[in-house]
Amino acid sequence: MTTIDTRPVADDVKGYTTLRTAPRPSGRMTKEVLDPLVVAAKTGDPAAVHALLAVVKPALVRYCRARMGGRDLSYLSADDVAQEVCLAVFKMLPSYEDRGGSFIYLVRAIAANKVADAFRAVSRDRSDPVPELPEAGPVSNEPESHLLGVDLGVRLGKLVATLPRLQQEVLTLRIVVGMTATETAAALGLSPGNVRVKQHRALVKLRELAQREEDF
Repeated sequence: MTTIDTRPVADDVKGYTTLRTAPRPSGRMTKEVLDPLVVAAKTGDPAAVHALLAVVKPALVRYCRARMGGRDLSYLSADDVAQEVCLAVFKMLPSYEDRGGSFIYLVRAIAANKVADAFRAVSRDRSDPVPELPEAGPVSNEPESHLLGVDLGVRLGKLVATLPRLQQEVLTLRIVVGMTATETAAALGLSPGNVRVKQHRALVKLRELAQREEDF
């Protein structure tokens, strides 16, 4: 079986690099893990709600940060959007019915809609607020290296944005969020084999686009 090396993309794409410090999901998001937690959380059991949140929230934070490219939209940050997704998920939880599908599919769909809503809200916002002063970052003695890294991330981030949306989603869930192929398949309504194929094609396309850029 062919092994797909995703490390170069994970290391270079803006938003992906900075997300290494974001929390990884504390548990696997399989149907076997999630379904018992969802059933218990529906009853309002605080321990079950906390356990479900511990599994889902880190993935949502990483997803929203990746889809928003590390940007704050007006005063709405990716973490704010992730919090809205969590609230929406737990608001619908009491009425959720398992009809043989995947709970993580619903969660991913809500997250995608909330990110889209954030972009639409900003596009309608014609105000020009004064940005807050940035927090002081770590002092670096290598400003040129930092600038080169940022520039590389911006360029590769633009390349990722040219991929079909489903391939972008696969890369986000697999590389940034850290889902397995099986979990990603459940979140997107695909088969694990289809996820691997789309991931492979996306990475091949990114390498081709990056090579073309270097040739100019």
